[in-house]
Amino acid sequence: MGPLDQLMQMIPGAGRALKGMQVDEGAFRHVEAIIRSMTRQERAQPHVLNGSRRRRIAQGSGTSIQDVNRLVKQFAVMQKMMRQMSRVKPGRGRLRIPFVG
Repeated sequence: MGPLDQLMQMIPGAGRALKGMQVDEGAFRHVEAIIRSMTRQERAQPHVLNGSRRRRIAQGSGTSIQDVNRLVKQFAVMQKMMRQMSRVKPGRGRLRIPFVG
């Protein structure tokens, strides 16, 4: 892949955990469109997203409401995983990564 793979290797623990995974750089266009359609408050506090806000974001980004929901859920899972990673001491135990499908 290139620059994206190199960026992933720089994240502590992510290089080992995500080794060998394929990254679809084209999907990032949709993600970027969704994020750019959000207000600053929605980006900082995703829990404020209700149905009408999700509909507005989907229309503004040219995606579906399901895509917006999927991104918000993935963000929550990643946030939880990063919290777990921050608590793990180097060399102590194994990191459990939840499956996101």
